[in-house]
Amino acid sequence: MSDEKTCVGAIAGAYGVNGELRIKSYCARAEDIETYAPLSDESGSRHFHLALIRPIKNGFAARITEVSTKEQADALKGTQLYARRDQLPSLADDEFYYADLIGLAVYDSGGVRLGQVKSVQNHGAADLLELQLGTSATTALLPFTQATVPLVDLAAGRIIVDPPEGAL
Repeated sequence: MSDEKTCVGAIAGAYGVNGELRIKSYCARAEDIETYAPLSDESGSRHFHLALIRPIKNGFAARITEVSTKEQADALKGTQLYARRDQLPSLADDEFYYADLIGLAVYDSGGVRLGQVKSVQNHGAADLLELQLGTSATTALLPFTQATVPLVDLAAGRIIVDPPEGAL
């Protein structure tokens, strides 16, 4: 598990002209992104020692030791930031990292396979599971609530859902 990585944020571009960056955090507590340093890019070939300076609209202004100019900061725009899984806090039994849910098989309460989790989204109100239905490109969104998703079994790689009438 220590070799696994989880995306915890992204570099949104330069902030100012002195090498500061705009950082978008995907952490439950946004400021926690700083505690997972050093962060890496998706390939793991580059490492970043991140220090948050101040909150700004939609994220943080930050410094990365390896970046000292606006041009260097601009070159990193769009870079996803990853932390090792063993750096992340343990979760309660009814909490999950989004990355752990993606790809899980989805079954209804009668045992019929419906598809798999394509993504987990949150647009501000609540978490939604985007399901890819069967082998088609058709997707459906389900609220990720105890009523709609009564069972998540990570060990077995499956989710049991009880979708609202007409949701699928």
